[in-house]
Amino acid sequence: MEPLRILTPSQMEQIDEAAQSILERTGVKIDSAEALGYLTRFGCPVDKDTCLVKIPRHLSRQVIAKMRQDYLRPDRPERMPVRFSHVRFRPTKHQIHAGFTVSAGGFCCFIHDLSGQRRLANRDDVLAAINMVNHLDQIDYTGLPISDQSMPAEHRPVVMAAELVKWTRKIGGIETFTKEQVRWVHEIAQVVSGSAEEFRQRPALVGYAELRTPLCFDRNMVEVFLEHLKLGIPQTLDTMPAGGSTAPVTAAAILALGAAESLAGMVLAYAVRADAVVAMDITPSYADMHTGLFKYSGCDRCNLLMARVQLLSEYYGCPTGVHGGKTDSCFYNEQAGAEKMSSMLLPVLAGAVGIGTVGHIENAVTFSPLQLVIDNELARQVRRAIRTPWVVDEETLATELIHTVGPGGNYLSEIHTAAHFRDEVYLSPLSPVRPWAESQDKPDEFDQTRKARQLAADWWHKPKDPVLSEEQIREIDSIVKRATQG
Repeated sequence: MEPLRILTPSQMEQIDEAAQSILERTGVKIDSAEALGYLTRFGCPVDKDTCLVKIPRHLSRQVIAKMRQDYLRPDRPERMPVRFSHVRFRPTKHQIHAGFTVSAGGFCCFIHDLSGQRRLANRDDVLAAINMVNHLDQIDYTGLPISDQSMPAEHRPVVMAAELVKWTRKIGGIETFTKEQVRWVHEIAQVVSGSAEEFRQRPALVGYAELRTPLCFDRNMVEVFLEHLKLGIPQTLDTMPAGGSTAPVTAAAILALGAAESLAGMVLAYAVRADAVVAMDITPSYADMHTGLFKYSGCDRCNLLMARVQLLSEYYGCPTGVHGGKTDSCFYNEQAGAEKMSSMLLPVLAGAVGIGTVGHIENAVTFSPLQLVIDNELARQVRRAIRTPWVVDEETLATELIHTVGPGGNYLSEIHTAAHFRDEVYLSPLSPVRPWAESQDKPDEFDQTRKARQLAADWWHKPKDPVLSEEQIREIDSIVKRATQG
C-alpha cells in the first residue's frame, strides 16, 4: 500500500539543502581529537581549539551518495534491532509495512508497579519484565524495559545485557554509555550469535550514540560511536532536536537540523572506514511550552514523525522504525490511550518499519507492566486495521449467498459466517463489545485496566528457564566478571 506523504519531493530537497548548508556554514562541535583527526584527513576544515568541524557541501553530497549506494551491498545485514525499534540496511520500498515490528525496552530507572507504586526498579523487576515480553505476542524485540538501579551505574549496561540474553530470544538494541561497555557487550552478543560471522549477518544487542542538539557531539558519545565503527558494528547516529528549545520551533527547521546532525555522523563514519555499515536517524519533537519537556507524543509530534519517516525512507533511503507507542501522560487515562494509538498508527501509515519502545508512561521515564499489556493490545489493533491484502474472489464476494438469503434476511446462522468471522471480525481480549445493561451489571468484567492488570500479574515473575546453553551462560558470566572486576 502507498504510504501517507507529508512532504513533496521539492520540500525534501529543500530540507536536505538546508542540512548541508548548516554543516558547511555553521558546522558541528565534535569533542574528540581522534575524530577531528579522521575528519581532517577526510577533507573537512577543522578548528582544533574550538573542536568545530565544517563539512563542505561536496563532501556531504558524496557521503549521501555512498550511503545510498551501500544499501545495495550484498554483504550487509538486512535489518538490525535498535534501542527503540529496528533499522533496515538493505533496499526497502517506501510503503506501508503490514509486517512492522514492535519493540519494548527503554532502560527506565522507574517502575510503576502493579501495586500502584512508582519506585526505582530492581533486578527482580528486570527479570519479570523480560518474562512479560516473552508472553506478549505482539512484541518482536526488546531491550531492557527497566534497569536494576541497585547495580553500580558503570557496570549496569553490561550486567543488564547479560540478563537480557539469558532469558529471552527477542533480543533488541540496548544502552551502552562508554566505549568499554561497547566492547564487553559485543563479546556477549557474539556468544549469543555463535560466531562473529553470525553476528555480522544478524546483529543484535547493539548500543548507540547520540549527537546532542544543537550540533554538539560530546566526547563520550563520540567514543561510543567510534568504538562501534572500529569493531565493525552497524550504527545509526540518532539526534533529538526539540522545536522551541534545542531547535527552531518550525517543523522544517527541526528536520533540517536533525538531518544535518545525523549526516555529520555519517561523514565521520566514512572517514573512519570506507566499509562502515551506517544509516541516518532522527528523533524529532517539540518542547512543551508549559514545562520545557521533550514531547514524546501529541498530534503535533505525530505529524513531525510522519514527515521524518518519509524524509529518511524515501529521500535518504534509510528506512527505520520510530519512537511510537508513547505518551506524555503519567497515568493510564484517555490521554495515554489517544497518544499511544496515534503515535503507533500514523507513523506506520507513513511507512515506518517498526514502532517502540512500548510500555512507558510519563514521557518514557517510567515503565509500567500494566501499560505494556495495553500497548500489546493496541499494536494488535493497528496490525488488524492495516491488514492486507484483501482476498476478493467468489467465496469472499458471496453473491450466491446474498441471493439465497435475499432482501430482509439474516446471515448470523449461515455456515459462511461461521467459516469466516474469526478472520474478518476483530475480537479484542481487552475491549469487548457489550450492551449497556450487561456492562452495568458486571462492570469489573469489562474494565480494560482490570483485565490488563490481571494478565500482567500472571506473568510478573522470573522466567522459568534460560534460553541459552549452560556453556553460553558460563561464558557470558565470565565476560561480566571481567567487565565488573577489571
